Amino acid sequence: MGADRSLPPSCDVLVVGGGPVGLIQTLLLRQLGLDVVVVEQRTEVQSAPAAHVISARTFEVLRSLGIDMAAVDALCQEPAEGAWVRWVPSLGAPELGSVPFEGLHEPASEPPSSPHPLRNLSQHRLEPLLRELVPDIHGGIAWRSVDDDGGGCTSTVEDLGTGERMTIESRFVIGCDGAGSSVRRQLGIEMVGPDELQSFLSIHVEADLRSMVAEQPATLYWITDPAVQGTFIAHDLSSSWVYMCDFDAANDSLDAYDDTAAEALVRRAGRIPDHLSVAVKHVTTWRMTCQVAGAFRSGRCFLVGDAAHRFPPTGGLGLNSGVADAQNLAWKVALVLSGGASVDLLATYEAERRPVVERCANVSLENAFRLIEVWMALEVTDDPIASQARMDELLSTVEGRSTVSAAIANQAEHFDQLGIQLGTVYDAPGAAVIPDGTKPPRPENPVRTYVPSTTPGARLPHVAVERDGVGVSTLDLVEPGRFLLVTSSAAWAGATLAVDLPITTVLVGREVLDPTGGWSAVSGIGEEGALLVRPDQHVAWRTTEAPADAAAELAEIVAILLGRVAP
Repeated sequence: MGADRSLPPSCDVLVVGGGPVGLIQTLLLRQLGLDVVVVEQRTEVQSAPAAHVISARTFEVLRSLGIDMAAVDALCQEPAEGAWVRWVPSLGAPELGSVPFEGLHEPASEPPSSPHPLRNLSQHRLEPLLRELVPDIHGGIAWRSVDDDGGGCTSTVEDLGTGERMTIESRFVIGCDGAGSSVRRQLGIEMVGPDELQSFLSIHVEADLRSMVAEQPATLYWITDPAVQGTFIAHDLSSSWVYMCDFDAANDSLDAYDDTAAEALVRRAGRIPDHLSVAVKHVTTWRMTCQVAGAFRSGRCFLVGDAAHRFPPTGGLGLNSGVADAQNLAWKVALVLSGGASVDLLATYEAERRPVVERCANVSLENAFRLIEVWMALEVTDDPIASQARMDELLSTVEGRSTVSAAIANQAEHFDQLGIQLGTVYDAPGAAVIPDGTKPPRPENPVRTYVPSTTPGARLPHVAVERDGVGVSTLDLVEPGRFLLVTSSAAWAGATLAVDLPITTVLVGREVLDPTGGWSAVSGIGEEGALLVRPDQHVAWRTTEAPADAAAELAEIVAILLGRVAP
């Protein structure tokens, strides 16, 4: 990572943390014309895989940034290779059971809910791509403190190479500096929730294990051998793997796992033959927690991503939630800095994101606890020899195999969470939306099932439409930093001319065509109504009625949304 330590004296926004969330936050703010400085303690790009499940919604955010999605797709694991999660005694052994990973195992039988479905894309592949788009990151710089006088922030940072301390002025500070956030600690914000649910040893290796799993490709392999029970994560079948297992932090030491010991453990767990090369790259430990910050903001300082919330990895919701935080906050900061919105708009960041991340925390925790059902069905205890004997006897019977199969099948929700990915609705008190008295659809399983809706607060549904003879997504109609008014009514379309706000108007049936009828079916506004979409692609307001005075009505709606007047 090239380090640029020549800090400017001031900027609009100081972003602390140069991981994927911090980089995306920077790109979102810069897309809106803001002067952004980003500081990062590391001087090298992330080299370990770390997070790897990228949701459809995160891909949509990348798409909105104008990033080359073909280049992003090229970094992802092939869908067919990551389409399953398997429980196996060892790599390549006959599986005890499996569940699909978010429908990647079969072509979609219905129109897609997103232009970019979930993929397995490891952080150490995503981060370099983002770094190319933020070449001026200030690496080797640690953020130390902030003086927030109510009108701006003065941050003190330290050059870790020289020990020199410097200051930088900014209108806002956004802490994207991870689970151990210095910004959060300096602001005195406590985390709420269990700090250590379990500890793990993580071993990252370079190995081509395709020959072992060619008939059983998967993203995750849960190893059921009681002596080495753990999980293999296939970041790339031909090159990059991670093995994770329990780590007794009180009685074990990381020093015991040098490269030789770590390789031996990985080989034993996967039963990897000697002729296959295994090169240990990283050996670390980590704590599984489930915590949400007591506040997401203090004055002009904000917390985003892991700085604001830490989930169990069961479900892959951490990084994706951080990206959603960044998207939610960016347009609000930009509007406040431009004078287009009251500073009160910034309070809607926590009002909207807190209920969402608390739900994600609960779902992640439920997924983690549900996994225990498989080990209970296998009758695994702390005695590996006795456990193996019981397991062998259990699996020798039809009834025993049926019990284990049922426990594995019950894990399906853990790996199929489209409702979580796309079903976020900002409808809590204090949200920057105007309710219309309706409720969003409530499917039987809101974790797995996504029902498109234009209920105020919901993500604008993806529908394939035509603009200038070219097929686009309805999401593409939302331009950076601009609201979108969608209508088939000429009266509503003309209203934006009298409103002091960047609004793009789309007249359906004229500027945009709906050849499949998909938009008409889901829009909920009929021929005379209108839909106002926020810059973050969430619905702000809708009506089914023709206007009496379109300009006046829209001006009032905008004033309420942006905190210019009380609702």
